[in-house]
Formats: sequence, C-alpha cells, structure tokens
Amino acid sequence: MTGASSNVARFLSISARENPTFTAIKAPVGRDAQGAIRYAERCFGELEVEASATARLLMELGIHRGTRVLLMVRPGLDLIRITFALFKIGAVPVVIDPGMGIRSFLACVRRTQPEALVGIPLAHILGRLFWGSMRSIRIWVRVTAKFERRIAEPVWQAPLDAAEAAADETAAILFTSGSTGAPKGVCYAHGQFDAQVRMIREHYGIEAGEVDLPMLPIFALFNPALGMTTVVPEINPSRPASVDPAKIVQAIQQNSVTNSFGSPVLWTKILRYCQKSGVRLPGMRRILMAGAPVPPQLMRDLQPFVPNATIHTPYGATEALPVASNDSKTILEETWEQTRAGAGTCVGHALPEVQIAIIPVVEGALGNGVELELLPEGEIGEIIVSGPVVTREYDALPEATAAAKILDADGRFWHRMGDLGYLDKSGRLWFCGRKVERVQTVDGVLYTDCCEAIFNEHSEVYRSALIGLGTAPEQRPAIVIEPEPGKQPGLESLRALAAKHPHTAGIETFFFKKVFPVDVRHNAKIHRLSLRKEFNKG
Repeated sequence: MTGASSNVARFLSISARENPTFTAIKAPVGRDAQGAIRYAERCFGELEVEASATARLLMELGIHRGTRVLLMVRPGLDLIRITFALFKIGAVPVVIDPGMGIRSFLACVRRTQPEALVGIPLAHILGRLFWGSMRSIRIWVRVTAKFERRIAEPVWQAPLDAAEAAADETAAILFTSGSTGAPKGVCYAHGQFDAQVRMIREHYGIEAGEVDLPMLPIFALFNPALGMTTVVPEINPSRPASVDPAKIVQAIQQNSVTNSFGSPVLWTKILRYCQKSGVRLPGMRRILMAGAPVPPQLMRDLQPFVPNATIHTPYGATEALPVASNDSKTILEETWEQTRAGAGTCVGHALPEVQIAIIPVVEGALGNGVELELLPEGEIGEIIVSGPVVTREYDALPEATAAAKILDADGRFWHRMGDLGYLDKSGRLWFCGRKVERVQTVDGVLYTDCCEAIFNEHSEVYRSALIGLGTAPEQRPAIVIEPEPGKQPGLESLRALAAKHPHTAGIETFFFKKVFPVDVRHNAKIHRLSLRKEFNKG
C-alpha cells in the first residue's frame, strides 16, 4: 500500500505497529464472584491479525472490493473487527440503527440493495421472514462461535494490507437517525473518515493510550484510528435510554476511562446516579455530549462529579461531523444567560477546515452554480456547512441529495444542515431549532430551541416541545410539557414564564405528556412532528 491511499483501515495497522500490546478493545462477558466486570480483550496487534483473517475469510466467501455488506452484529469486538476487515477489502459496510423499527429498517435495506449480509443468527432469521426486502443479498455469513473459530485457523492468519482507496471512494453507508423524516443512507468516502479522525484528534487533544467508553456504538470505530482503548458499555443500542447508570459508572471506574461520548439523556441518568450515590469520577479527562442541545444546567451539575474533565458539546450531523464545538466553561461563563432568555444554544466556533454560513430559509433544492445570499450576523436563517468532513450524497436518493447539497457559484460544495441558527459577532454559531419544526404564525416565526428554553427553566419541567396547531403560515403555537417524574407544573406558572419574554408571550396553549417520543439513536431528539400530529387531532 502506498502512502497516497486514504483507506481508513490503515489506521488499525499503524496502531498495531506502534503499540501492538496496548489493549484495543474490552467487551463485557459477565461478572466475577466479587461483582467486577469480566471482559474479553484484544490488543492492537491481535485485533489487526483478526481483522486481516476476517477479511481473507470474507473474500473466500465472495465479498470483494465494492461489495455492499449489510452489517448486523452486536456492538463491540465483532463490529470493530468486521468493519475494519471490510475496509481492508475495500467492501462497503452498510450500518442501520437496530431500533428504528422493522418497517423503516426494511425500507432502508430495499433502497441500499446490499449484496451480502454479515450478521448474527437473528439477522438471518429476519432475512428468511422478510425475503422480499432482502432479495438483493446473495452472500449470507453467520457470525457465530464457528465463525470465530474459522478466523483463528492458520490458513487465514497471514497479514493483509488494506486495499488502495482514493479519498472519494465510498467507504461505508451510514444511516441518519430519522428524527425528522425517513432515515437516509449517507455515503461516506474514505477521505471524509480520514478528515474526521484528524480533526477529532487535534481539536480535542486525544492521545494514544487513552481509554474510551463510547455510548454510541458507531463512535467506537474511530478508536483504532485514535489509538484509544474501547471499553464496550453494557447498553442496549436499540434502547440506550434504558441503560443502568450504575453499570456505566462501574465500567468507568474499573477501566480508568478518560473519554466518553453520550447523549444528554444518558449523562442526565449518570448525573442523577452520582448525586444519589456520591460517586465522583476524577479520572475522566473529556466528556462529549451530543445528539440534542445540551442543557447548561446539566453541565453545571455534572462538573463536580467529573472535576478533572472538560465537557464538550460538538455540533454536527451524520452528513457532516464535526462542524463546531463548544465547552462547558465557555457556556456556563459566557452564553448560558442568553440561552435561558431564549437566544438559542451556542454550539461554538467552526472547527479548522470547516466553513459555516447562514442563508435565508428556502424550501426545496437550490441547484448548482447559485450565488448564495449570506445573512448578516445575528439574523436567523438556515445553517449550511462546507469542508472535508461534508458528505456528498445520499444513497439512491437523488432528490434528497439535490435538496440538501449546494454547489455555489465559486465552486464550493455545501451541505444544508436542516437546522436554523445565526452567527454572532465573534463568529460563534447559535442553534435555534430544526427547520421543519419551526412554527409559522401570523405574527412571525417561532423557533423550538428559543421557546423551549424558557419553559425548561421551570423546576417541575423535565423538557418541553414547541408545536404548531393548524396550518402554516397561520399556526397557533403550543407547548407540550414532559414533567419531572412525580411532578405536575401548574398552568398559571407556565403562563407566567411565557409572559416574561416577547417571543413566548403569545403562547397560551399547553399540553402534557408523560414521556416524549424520541429518536432511537440518542433517545434525546424529541419527535416534535409526532407530537404536532398527536395534538392537532384534539
């Protein structure tokens, strides 16, 4: 392999060469008699050998460069080992969230047309039950104990260099969460993965030898490239919010975890456990929270329990990540008061190599070669981003690609984030809400993040959701409240909060719902469109 190749599998080979005996992954396999977590472990040298052996076996079974492979394995060792094996081959793993529901899952499969399935036995049962949706698959590989024994056979053990890959060659198809529409397959090129690794390492100061506990399985794929140990959390990837925080805290303590990524919902559960138990986690250096706007009070309350950690709030999307980032010190000392007053959530400055611009809100595609109208600082509009981490297309969805991508008159390529926000005088980006969730009234437009922040200040409100009743542009605004457990906020107190701010003064209608519908990936993004549909029936 020449140095010009962008194949991301090379990062595992580099880590194996530079730190062969350092632990690459620890996957839980139960508890010992004292209650400590038992792990199956692989060092980087072993993981490289197993990825090479897996790649050779998969090639023997008919998987080659460019083969689309539906990957249905459990998070942890199998996910990392098989994904890097596919990267080595130059095959294209297709990764779909397991919790999105069978109908959405099958629609994703039909559209992607994978040629192979590598998965646990349950995946093969689904293949037989829903043969009509999986008829494109011609190669079926069961990931079982027998499969693991086969890759340990001497015949497969020779090292395997990663296939040459150009920066624009498709590396994987990763699906969006579908929080505001049907999930879409995002085509990732090797060059985009390469840029992500570089930017994440440099911006967050990640060093080889650190220990990561990623509470979103896909983030574990970055760790072999970053030289970090992956500690697989005891978490159901299809229902992450059901996690037992005691198990997460135990894993952090037992493995001296320094880094962790998770949604604000997960960190809220961990915070409440720490508050109740008095446990502190002084070994943590870095916490990344994303998936939904992070409440500043969560960062404030969590900080004493992670006294040596910096809490970061990266901003991005499946189509473009990372775009911007902020940290708890800046938020708590500089921007929180504005957020509490309804100014939106400050997500920080663009990362180096990324450009952010704000354009007027436009429905539909903008086309190619357009002269972009850029809005001035402080004016809310649609967020667009450009840079090496920006993906170029959705798989088999030309209309969605045309609607989300822009090639401007200067030849620069942009992605429309689907979010609304503005840039302040220092160039920081402020998030105001999703474009499709804005409420258009006769008196103007209301933005979810700006309005909900007002009601989230109520001590008996866990979270709130702005919805529109009726049809735009003559919608009537309403707020749906998810109370804190065992609480019931009074209507008068909610109306008093609304009256204190000009942008919420016209909100007079309130609904209550015990538990909000949320996305399957983070369990943090509120399905406001579902709430709007539910309460518009009333």
